[in-house]
Amino acid sequence: MRTRLNRTLRLSLILAAPLLAGACSQWDGKDTSLRPRAPLAEQTPESLYAAGIESLRQERYVQAIEYFDTVEREHPYSTWATSAKLMSAYSDYMRNRYTEAIGALDRFIQLHPAHRDIAYAYYLRALSYYEQIVDAERDQRGTEIAMAQLQEVINRFPESSYARDARLKMDLARDHLAGREMNIGRFYQSRGLYSAAIGRFRRVVEEFQTTNHTPEALHRLTEIYLALGLTEEARRTASVLGHNYPGNPWYQDSYALLVDGAQPAAQDRPGILRRAWNSVF
Repeated sequence: MRTRLNRTLRLSLILAAPLLAGACSQWDGKDTSLRPRAPLAEQTPESLYAAGIESLRQERYVQAIEYFDTVEREHPYSTWATSAKLMSAYSDYMRNRYTEAIGALDRFIQLHPAHRDIAYAYYLRALSYYEQIVDAERDQRGTEIAMAQLQEVINRFPESSYARDARLKMDLARDHLAGREMNIGRFYQSRGLYSAAIGRFRRVVEEFQTTNHTPEALHRLTEIYLALGLTEEARRTASVLGHNYPGNPWYQDSYALLVDGAQPAAQDRPGILRRAWNSVF
C-alpha cells in the first residue's frame, strides 16, 4: 500500500530535527570512509543520530535502529534521545515490524504527550495498524482497530495533513468492512439462509451506505425478497436502488427481475473481490 513517494514524504516530516546540520558536520555520512570510527558507545549523540538518518535513506533499517537505540541507551538525557525513539519506531514500521513499531509508539505517546511530533506519532501508529488490514475474506477485527486509530488522529488533529490522509484511509477501511459483510451475506444467500443474509446486506445499506458495495447489497435484498414471495418489499428495495443509483448495473439487474422482458446488465463487470481489491489499492 505504500509507495516510494509516500515513504520519502513521511521521512521528510521527521528529518527537520534541530541541530542535524551540525551533527552532519561531525560525521561524513559515508559507510565507505577510510577513517577509523569509534565504537557506537563512544560516539556523540549527534553523530549517532545522523548515522541513523543516513541508514534510513539507504533503507538499511536494522542498522538505523541500532544507531537510534544507542542514542537512547547511551545518551538518554540528550536532546536527541526523544527524536531517536520516534525514528526507531519509524524504522520498525518501514521494515514491516508493526508490533514493535506500535509498542515503541505507545511508549513515545505516553512519555512525550507534548512533543512537537506527537501528531506524527499518532499517525504512524494508525498506519502500523492500517498496513495490517487483511483481505475481505478473513476476520476484520484488525480493520476495526485500524479505523479506531485513524479516527483518533482525526479527532486529535483535525486540521493536520495527517487527519486528511486518515480520512481517506478510513473510507477505504470502511469499504473493506462492507466487503466482508457482502461476502458473508452472499454465502448465506447461496445456502438459502435468507434471514441471516438479509441481516448482512441491511448492515451494508445502513452502516456502509457510502461504499461502492451498497448497490449490490440492495440488489441482493431484492433477490431475496422475491425468493421469499415478498414482492412489494422487493419493489420498494429496487425503487431505493433506482432512485440512488439510476445508472448502476445492479439496478438494471433488479429491474429485470421485476419487469417481464427487461434485460439484466452485461455480465462482464468485475467481481466483488476484484472491486474490493481495487478500491483499497
